[in-house]
Amino acid sequence: MALSTRIGGGAMTLVWLCLLWVFLSVTVATLPLRMQYIPGTVLMAAAPVLVVMIGLQVGWVYGALAFAAFVSMFRNPLRFLLAKLRGQNPEVPR
Repeated sequence: MALSTRIGGGAMTLVWLCLLWVFLSVTVATLPLRMQYIPGTVLMAAAPVLVVMIGLQVGWVYGALAFAAFVSMFRNPLRFLLAKLRGQNPEVPR
């Protein structure tokens, strides 16, 4: 029996999308900091969609683990966004 039959076609697509996201994140992390902003923002915007899909298709426990990993990976950009939303002027690394 094929893996996609056991997991289900939609879940298998989710696995490939998550793997693509991981490899793109690793690639962006190797770029110089000034070149990480735009692709990092796109990845940061796509991650919650993937996390919700993981929670819906695989289970809430795995969705919670994916959310914890997302917050851990993007803690500094999320802190920056929270400071901006509070009206503060956080310092941007150069």
